[in-house]
Amino acid sequence: MAEGRANSHRYSEGMETRRNVLGDAHVDRAESGKTAFDAPFQELIVESAWGHVWSRPNWTLRERSIVTIALLAALGHDEEVAMHIRATANTGTTREDICETLLHVAIYAGVPAANRAIKIARATFEEMDRLAGEENGHA
Repeated sequence: MAEGRANSHRYSEGMETRRNVLGDAHVDRAESGKTAFDAPFQELIVESAWGHVWSRPNWTLRERSIVTIALLAALGHDEEVAMHIRATANTGTTREDICETLLHVAIYAGVPAANRAIKIARATFEEMDRLAGEENGHA
């Protein structure tokens, strides 16, 4: 990775936003798994997605989360849908927001895309609830 770019303001801002949205554990795993091959791609994501787009002041993290989930669901990017559903714990996006979002996906992107995303959201919420229960001593 080019050290100059990794130390840029946009990269730093993007990394901070990425950590705020996805959480330190997720970002630390991604960073520790980075190789020389995918480091330029990771830098691109941090600077462009997280630094240029997610860090803009015009929308809240909740609003960006809703739009991102809708787009990912519409495009069938299942792993990314699950990742951004998990991130709702950090963005203020509610389960009701996600329900409404996926209803829009059904109408504007198709019922099959929404059906798949709803299954992913339900499974992800169940996992989140289970993990929260374990953290609170309710195994």
